[in-house]
Amino acid sequence: MREPNAIDFWRGLALVTIFVNHVPGNTFERYTYSQYGISDAAELFVFLAGWSIGIATRGRDGVPEPRLKTVLRLFSRTIEVYRAQLTVMVLALAMIAGTALVLDNPLILEWHNAGTFFADPIQSIVGVALLSHQLGFFNILPLYVVLLGAAPLFVLLARDSRTMAMLLSASIYLLSLIEEWNLPSWPGQGDWFFDPFCWQLLLVLGFVLHDWNRESDTLRRWSRRLFPAGVVIVVVGVVLSVLEIRPDPLAVPEPRLLFTFEKSYLTPARLVHFLGVLLAFGPVYPMIAPRIGPVVRYLARLGRNSLAVFSMGSVMSLAGQLLRFWTGGGLLVDVIVVGSGVFGLGFTAWFVEWRSRKPGQRA
Repeated sequence: MREPNAIDFWRGLALVTIFVNHVPGNTFERYTYSQYGISDAAELFVFLAGWSIGIATRGRDGVPEPRLKTVLRLFSRTIEVYRAQLTVMVLALAMIAGTALVLDNPLILEWHNAGTFFADPIQSIVGVALLSHQLGFFNILPLYVVLLGAAPLFVLLARDSRTMAMLLSASIYLLSLIEEWNLPSWPGQGDWFFDPFCWQLLLVLGFVLHDWNRESDTLRRWSRRLFPAGVVIVVVGVVLSVLEIRPDPLAVPEPRLLFTFEKSYLTPARLVHFLGVLLAFGPVYPMIAPRIGPVVRYLARLGRNSLAVFSMGSVMSLAGQLLRFWTGGGLLVDVIVVGSGVFGLGFTAWFVEWRSRKPGQRA
């Protein structure tokens, strides 16, 4: 088990934030940083996934592992995430159906696009397996499956030229914004909530910046110089969010996605805001880690076991939504939902690490 570090800490914070935000309308949602900026925890989660790929695909001496080993490693992780998505989808559908039965309320079957599954289970089960049928709030893991599946292309290309990898990624991103490329949902209408053609840029950016940071201190020097710019961007994001200033999608010029704040396409405004958050909060971890040791250890443990924690958090957030619907919500219910969720995330991370220990260590 590795010691707490900045990557695991911030990933753990993203996981807690995603859980709270996935119970919309709860009292504590207003205190998450997604309410005070243009970007949110999803950007942080994907970026850190790219950074972690950079760490995982190099040995302790910094030498890249063999190409075939990298491909197999990323393929194995892709299978793990795919398996997790199928599991949480089955659990979510069972929870929705069970709640509809207990409350004798068939309208619950429409919860988060689940109605398509119950109305046409034959096509929908194929869609679940293909990742093209997604429930609301259960659409990050399908994005992650596609990004990990494409990651070997960019990782191997970056070993020859980081510039070429970034140019390819940025070109796909810009063309996707201009042409509005996305993967279609099926069965049913519409597209994926997270457009993989756009969101791949953050994963590649995370990997490339890690590789650059490992080789020299140039990135660290520029981060310090651009720290004031990051603070300004964060402040502007707070103002825009608090005052609810958003560009009208019908009033902006074409191509419209270059000027809007749409999360699905990771539009430039969200990307710039996220980079500002990185610059402004990058130096924070070394300052706070010695002062909030228990919190750091808790969040780092979540970050070390991100897939299991995220999967359990998705299930618990749906349980929280259904409980709030049944009871009507309120402060006490929100305290129970968020409190049990924070405990459940921590227990999940602890249990995963407990299981991974040798029998003698567990004893």
